[in-house]
Amino acid sequence: MEQLDRITQQAEVMGGKACIRGMRVTVGMVVGQIGAGRSIDEVLADYPYLEREDIMQALRYAAWRAEEREVMPTIA
Repeated sequence: MEQLDRITQQAEVMGGKACIRGMRVTVGMVVGQIGAGRSIDEVLADYPYLEREDIMQALRYAAWRAEEREVMPTIA
């Protein structure tokens, strides 16, 4: 996996959830905004302290985490 230097996890910030640069902005919040149909530019307008690379790394981090999950097949 490539370096994701803008994604941080600290127990004392948002309960250890993955955040953007140590701020109280979680990867889940950013990904949720994009998933709800908001554009990157709209998210940047709403959160002016974020940078485009913050959002791109949040999306890459979420994609990596989704790829890491293994789902066990259910037997009917």
